[in-house]
Order: sequence, then structure tokens, then C-alpha cells
Amino acid sequence: MAGNFRTGSGYDAHRFCEGRPLILCGVHIPYDRGLAGHSDADAPAHALTDALLGALALGDIGKLFPDTDDAFLNADSIQLLKKAFSLPAFREWEISNIDLTIVAQRPKISPFTAVMRKNIADALGLAVEQVSIKGKTTEGMGFCGRGEGLEAFASVLLEKRK
Repeated sequence: MAGNFRTGSGYDAHRFCEGRPLILCGVHIPYDRGLAGHSDADAPAHALTDALLGALALGDIGKLFPDTDDAFLNADSIQLLKKAFSLPAFREWEISNIDLTIVAQRPKISPFTAVMRKNIADALGLAVEQVSIKGKTTEGMGFCGRGEGLEAFASVLLEKRK
């Protein structure tokens, strides 16, 4: 791959459902519902995995960890993130920074962002200062605003190792 930098972006959305814990960036968030999905449905971790894979044109999370494979049923998405980043293609690259945005009317994300940042940093061998996580609302608009689910956007900057 030509160049010293690569960027990637990722997106994921899941609907809320009863009977599951809400897990965001590996953190159990106290809430009356969790997210529906084949794995633990950690939408920000999924978006970040897609951003990393996209930066090197390696496809998306579903290509590596298909929801048709029971090996990934209720899988820990932070472990899937780590596994994706351990692919040989990443050996030549290091993460410069990560920016994650979690969109949800409820629950409030800000009380948990410090722990989320640490989880992501620890999983990828980064300093916490390299990871930004923000919570946003939609002022009641759309599926997030109606409390039907949440979505996550991720961007990552990779730099060629020296």
C-alpha cells in the first residue's frame, strides 16, 4: 500500500431488546434493555472494527466474524476487535488515533466514556489519549431519538510503522 497514512470509517446500529445486557466498548451499562445481535451487539466496538478493516481495505466485521457462524454467538466484541487488529496486514501499521461517536437518546453515555476509552486503549495497546469517545442524542428524532436503538460511528488514522 502506498503512502504513510490510512484512514478508515465505520458504522453500526442495533435495536434495543429485552433480556440482554447493554454493552458498549466492553462496559456493562445499567439500562433496562440491551442490544439485539448475534454477538454481544457492542455497536461501537463493531463500528471501530469496521473502521480498522476499512483503513486497509480488508472488508468488514461480517466478513471476518459472520453472524451465521455459531462460534461468534454472544461473542465478546472487544475480543473480536483485538483479533481483527492482530491480522498480519496490521503489522506494518500503528494506530495514531481513534474517534468514536455513540448516538443514543438514552442512556446517557458521558458517565461511562472514561472506562470505555480505557477498554479500547487497553485492547489495542494504545494510550487513553489516543481514543476519543463522545455520546450524542438526536433531540428525539429518528430511531435513536425514539429509543428504538442506538448507532455508532468510528474513524481511525493509521500510520506506517517506522
